[in-house]
Amino acid sequence: MTGDAGPDPAGANRDDQGWAATRAWVEKGLAEGERIEAVERLRGGWTSEMRRLHITGPGGRRDLVLRSFAKPFFLKHAEGLLTREADVLTVLGATDIPTAEVQAVDATAEHCDHPSLLMSLLPGDVRLHEDGAGQRSELLARQLVRIHQVDLAAPNLPRSYQAWTSPDRVQLPEATDRPDLWHRAVDVIRRDPPDYRGCFLHRDFHPGNVLFTGQNDEQKVSGVVDWVETSWGPADLDVAHCSTALALLHGPRTGMLFADQYIAAGGQLTSAPAAHLYWRVLDALAFAPDAEKVAGPWRELGRTDLTTATLTQRFEDYLYALFNRYG
Repeated sequence: MTGDAGPDPAGANRDDQGWAATRAWVEKGLAEGERIEAVERLRGGWTSEMRRLHITGPGGRRDLVLRSFAKPFFLKHAEGLLTREADVLTVLGATDIPTAEVQAVDATAEHCDHPSLLMSLLPGDVRLHEDGAGQRSELLARQLVRIHQVDLAAPNLPRSYQAWTSPDRVQLPEATDRPDLWHRAVDVIRRDPPDYRGCFLHRDFHPGNVLFTGQNDEQKVSGVVDWVETSWGPADLDVAHCSTALALLHGPRTGMLFADQYIAAGGQLTSAPAAHLYWRVLDALAFAPDAEKVAGPWRELGRTDLTTATLTQRFEDYLYALFNRYG
């Protein structure tokens, strides 16, 4: 997530509706003498409202991040989502995965205007530009391998993965020159899910949820955010999700390379091409027909070149490449 042009003084958030109770809840939990000096709305998210809170007090300045669910659909699921994220962040605090530290959570909006999670601020920013995309893709692969290596005892295992689409729910583009390609893709996920060896999944791992610091050859992953969908399932599914996003952001070739980069970094995927194809297509079709759920936030972060026509073309080229390699 990255910020807007600049922070607003804490008392000048005239465009923030339903923030007063949440602000009071945050301030009640601050250290003695601390206060919210300014608030910065963060861009790049779709499911929730994100704010960067500039805190000042006797001990100096610090920043926190506030996540609040306000959209009707996510309000229904907020308790489970925020509780899961808070629990996962607490568990990951004992690992080398760069994650935020939980400060407080009000998953049922008992005290806040909306269900909210307060976290520490991670360094770095989201980088979606074309320059250096190949290098960042390799760094993403290495980070994802480390996530999949997280070893949890039985009581801490997350829920089993959930598919984000089904054959009957897939929306096809209204205008396409390759309807047979889409129908072939839908037929792939009509099959029963392949057997798999489960591991710890981020479940929404893609460039928009990873922070970087440094420039050029000094770039490194400084944070991984958005853990509300954490699950237990096949590594192929996490690889599939990041591959789809990379294909849409940077083109099918980048998306197709990601699985190879993941294996080169020490990751393990199914050796059965048909099984791998299933997970890749299952994820890709959840973006259909136009990837708008991610395209909107990406455009906010500067990728205004990602028009609907461009995304549809890349989407179809990516599906074709998947069938060419695995089908």
